Amino acid sequence: MILKLFKIAFSDRHHRILLALALFLMCLLTLASQLEILAIGIITQQGRGSFALLDRIQEAWNQFFPISENFTNLAIFLVFVALFKAVTLFSQRYTTRLIAIRVSRDLRQAYFEHIQSLPMTFYQQHNIGSLSGRVVGDAALIAEAVNASLVNYIQTPFTILTTLVLCFLTSWELSLLVFFGLPLIIFPIVFLAKRVKRISKQIQQTQELFASALIDFVAGIHTVKVFAMEEFSLRKYRERNQQMANLEQKSARYDLASRPIVHTIGMTFLAVTILYGLYVLHMQVSEVLIFCGFLYLFYEPVKKFAEENSHIQRGFSAAERMQEVMEILPPIHEETNSSPILQFRESIEFKDVWFRYGDQWVLKGVSFKIQKGEMVALVGPTGAGKSSIVQLLPRLYEIEQGDILIDGQSIKSYTSRSLRELIAFVPQKPFLFLDTIEQNIAFGRPFTPQQIQGAAKKACAEEFILKMPLGYSTELLEGGKNLSGGQQQRLAIARALVKSAPLLVMDEATSSLDTVSEDQIKQAIQQLRGEITQVIIAHRLSTIEDADRIIYLENGVKVAEGTRNQLLQTCAGFKAMWDMMHRKGHHE
Repeated sequence: MILKLFKIAFSDRHHRILLALALFLMCLLTLASQLEILAIGIITQQGRGSFALLDRIQEAWNQFFPISENFTNLAIFLVFVALFKAVTLFSQRYTTRLIAIRVSRDLRQAYFEHIQSLPMTFYQQHNIGSLSGRVVGDAALIAEAVNASLVNYIQTPFTILTTLVLCFLTSWELSLLVFFGLPLIIFPIVFLAKRVKRISKQIQQTQELFASALIDFVAGIHTVKVFAMEEFSLRKYRERNQQMANLEQKSARYDLASRPIVHTIGMTFLAVTILYGLYVLHMQVSEVLIFCGFLYLFYEPVKKFAEENSHIQRGFSAAERMQEVMEILPPIHEETNSSPILQFRESIEFKDVWFRYGDQWVLKGVSFKIQKGEMVALVGPTGAGKSSIVQLLPRLYEIEQGDILIDGQSIKSYTSRSLRELIAFVPQKPFLFLDTIEQNIAFGRPFTPQQIQGAAKKACAEEFILKMPLGYSTELLEGGKNLSGGQQQRLAIARALVKSAPLLVMDEATSSLDTVSEDQIKQAIQQLRGEITQVIIAHRLSTIEDADRIIYLENGVKVAEGTRNQLLQTCAGFKAMWDMMHRKGHHE
């Protein structure tokens, strides 16, 4: 799992360069800490002692920079050691923090790029809280785990091995005690690590549910208040909150228990070492002090291992969760020989198309053909499959059977991007971004102000845009909350019209408009007849009464096709809808 974690984090060459620098600095930091202990030994040692290592180091040092009997040189030496430790400590911590920041950034970027390639079915299976939690929280946990892994699996072994060598060079008798204490320290670390990993996974799953409950409440606040269900929402939130708090308390017990346990064992053996050195080996106090310094350097990374390991286990869980998404392959694959479709010349044809959501078939052998320049309407009761048809055209979903042809070629032979560039789409529920009105219409494309204003006029949107505080430069609130439903829909229509695509698809695009605005947009669409091909879904039959052809569907099956007058004579379902519309209009 460690290798998999590093593979995720260090796939980028620049990250590997930072990693090499961090490893080098970790080694320097360890050497700086050991040099501090040796400096203490040189200061406290009086004459030649039983530590042959210190004698050899001091003799070698005095040949180049005498410090034994030169107070100035000794002060310079101590300042040098302190500065060396300070510089290496800062550099090592800054480099590892830099690694965490950049790894987290790139993971978030890769995650977002990947989920953009996934089909609409993926978004139906995952809630917003889960997706946002993984892209923000999990990336940070993985980066933190990478840093902890560098410490635990690279710096700690290096520190232990080099310090152990120094311990044996100073006193092999005292060093033998290390091997009695080490197993007792490792056992609780391994025991607690398994439990931390299991609880970490439970915490992350609970956080998703917690975030989803909060998002549901905020998104549905209008419904909650209208039905006076604040207490119900509060109860659901309280349950999720308490569940997460219980898991966090359990995790805290394991996290905080590791260091005291390891510290107790370490201090016990430190005390044994002091007593053994002083009263059995009859060593000087200064000599025992130096050895205890090395012993501290030996045991301290082992004690930290337990703390860092909890970060690593959380990172493992986060990596597994993120990989679950990253390993999902888009079911809509680009053919190896797929080519961009540059223009729409002749026709669109659905040939025996079957499609389902899960186990439920929503389209069953649907076939029809739309010629270039036609205005074709899709009509039928709710659940008939109308919206599914217009979702399949830009390959937001993949059909189960049959084929969809544009100019006689399967849409699978075209690149998805070029296919979607061919279509201007007005959804049933428009979505507006946290940006200006102008940028919401342009939607990232370099349209001129004249083009944007022209589209707004056609969509009957300019009349309310000019009344806004800053006109086209007015900033919209989240989701366009400072606009009415009809105004939002008109901006969505303007966004589609400014694209000037050869195919215009409108899915209940005028459902939120008043009669006057609907009639104005209807006239604007009429002016485009013959210039662009239009596929329109509408419950208001007045919107599509002048369509070249109307396709009537029920339960995923095409029941009838023809002009309005033909369907009134041959299709009972369409006639019933038409009569109901006129009765409703008469009562109004």
